[in-house]
Amino acid sequence: MISGLVQGVFFRREIADLARKRDINGWVRNLPDGSVEVVAEGDREELYQLIHFCRIGPPRARVKNVEIGWSDFTGEFRGFRITG
Repeated sequence: MISGLVQGVFFRREIADLARKRDINGWVRNLPDGSVEVVAEGDREELYQLIHFCRIGPPRARVKNVEIGWSDFTGEFRGFRITG
């Protein structure tokens, strides 16, 4: 979960582009409260790079908080998509 000024600044597109380049699977979506939710699977080091980007965001974003939760790999995702 990413909060702050994170909608309307191309956050989802940038996350999806980075995830695809790093062979990370999952999805990203806007939530009604103005935050962005990401679910991602992949190599741990690649996920750390995605998390690093989420803490900064694209140029117009103003990230206040990134909440991270880890779970076991399930392999349920194919590719990375933008939803919501």
